[in-house]
Amino acid sequence: MIILLNNLKFWGQEANIKTVNIINIIIATYMNIKSNPGKNLFIKVEGKKYARYPIKTHLITPEEKDLSETVLRYTKNITKLGDIIFIGEKSVAISQKRAYHKKDVKPSKLAYFLVRFVTKTPIGIGLGSPETMQLAIEEAGVIRILVATFIAGITKPFGIKGMFYIIAGSKARAIDGAASYVIAPYNEYVSKGPSEPNKTAEEISQKIGLPVAIVDACDFGVKVLGASKSINKKLVVQALKDNPLGQTDEQTPIGILREEKDVSDD
Repeated sequence: MIILLNNLKFWGQEANIKTVNIINIIIATYMNIKSNPGKNLFIKVEGKKYARYPIKTHLITPEEKDLSETVLRYTKNITKLGDIIFIGEKSVAISQKRAYHKKDVKPSKLAYFLVRFVTKTPIGIGLGSPETMQLAIEEAGVIRILVATFIAGITKPFGIKGMFYIIAGSKARAIDGAASYVIAPYNEYVSKGPSEPNKTAEEISQKIGLPVAIVDACDFGVKVLGASKSINKKLVVQALKDNPLGQTDEQTPIGILREEKDVSDD
């Protein structure tokens, strides 16, 4: 059943905020929806309260025939008007066959050379492996990567950081490296960003009847890589800034962003 609480009647009267919140909690409990370990279910953005419901799914694989069908299957009984569906970019990339086992990526001599100049950060491996650097070369092109490396090299001594990714572009920024904390078997995989993320988000949105955002999130921040029409990207970034989907073995690649009315406002 599709939950449309905003149309709910209670004893002939419009359901008050407290009733709606109680029903939301019952639904979430019934569907076994809870926050991931170390994450909060709720967040306040510009004075409004939002729930971020992480949705546990089967393990997304390259054999996924239609990701929009998968999203619909896991969300159709628990969504309502006004919800925003957000999807982790890696699951989208995997479904598009843009994730590769490390052994299947053959780094070029240029990739081995350039990786020596990559600064390691707490955010993750990024382009700090020959395999991910090779994917960056494939996505952005040799010339653009070389120009980005040169500009980064001459600006870094002046304390100017981030020029490499600014010039290399969003496709290079979206590349993910293999990491031990990621759910198997993807702890041994590297991946490119989703192909045509705006188009993909719009296609999923049309299928499920709700706005969709494809997000690149980690414990250090979030970016919206793709979004369906009329979506509030600023809200999505602010509401997901603490990465409620997690990035280890949670297996929750889909989430529901929902405004929750405070009882005190009733």
